[in-house]
Amino acid sequence: MSDQALIARKLLNHQSVGVLSTHSLDVEGYPFGSIAPYALNYESEPTILISELAQHTRNIKRNSKVSLTVFNQCVDDPQSNARLTWIGDAELIDPGETDLRERYLRYFPSAESYFQTHDFSFYRIRLQRARFIGGFGLIFWIERDSMLVRNPFRESEKGIVEHMNQDHQKALFHYCRVLEREPVDAVKMTGIDSEGFDMLADGRKLRIDFESRIETVEEARANLIKLASSRPSGVA
Repeated sequence: MSDQALIARKLLNHQSVGVLSTHSLDVEGYPFGSIAPYALNYESEPTILISELAQHTRNIKRNSKVSLTVFNQCVDDPQSNARLTWIGDAELIDPGETDLRERYLRYFPSAESYFQTHDFSFYRIRLQRARFIGGFGLIFWIERDSMLVRNPFRESEKGIVEHMNQDHQKALFHYCRVLEREPVDAVKMTGIDSEGFDMLADGRKLRIDFESRIETVEEARANLIKLASSRPSGVA
């Protein structure tokens, strides 16, 4: 994988909400923007959960070509910071892919209530090409094969997450301290992949990147143990 793709993927992994642009059905020929929370699937593609009644869903059913623009919404000047536009095709996910549903709901547990209305469906955005802007002189296109990274923990992720949440809460709180965050009252691991792992700390996504890519459960365990014994930044 290129260094450019690594930079872009880091932004995608650290964020969880993007601006979804679809082709307007009601105002022909014009783009339609909306806010869309996302979680990555096991092929590292954004997965979104949208209502059949929503305007963007109606647009997608007419024209599946979309883009998702991701940027850090917590900075004072978003234009001076990195952003990524993920251009691709929105594709309905088979309801039988329950592991994708479970993964999404770990990241957005409140979305469980959406299914009481029976009109929400999962879509993946199949990448065609990505555009990354990281500041002056750091602008480039990224092709599909360079951007996509398979998550090696599709079969084992649920067990890893449950084990950490049930047996290693102390370590999870320590990980939050390592990131120099304010003390949190509640934390849960939500997912792990070859490049890092994610948590919800007081309901907000928190991402920790590994120093290098991993592929096995043994490597995941070694990295989590190493991080649990590390000192927070600024502590001698």
